[in-house]
Amino acid sequence: MRKIVLAAAIAGAALSLAACSQETQDAAEETADNAMADAEANAEAAGDAVEGAAADAGAAVDAVGDETAETAAEVEADVQDESTTEAAVD
Repeated sequence: MRKIVLAAAIAGAALSLAACSQETQDAAEETADNAMADAEANAEAAGDAVEGAAADAGAAVDAVGDETAETAAEVEADVQDESTTEAAVD
């Protein structure tokens, strides 16, 4: 009789562990899916930030280029005794 009760208790414990194991696997799978979704969202946000920074840098380079061209035309106009417009054409 004791052996039957002991076997039943062991079987019950094994089934309980199997059920917990399945719940644990489901929770781990859900956690992994959530982590992947978070990583994807963070990568997209980082990409947007880099794209915005690149656009800002491009605008700054264009502005510096324009200022440099204007300064060069002013210097050339002073050296050659001509107007800034005439110097810019050269």
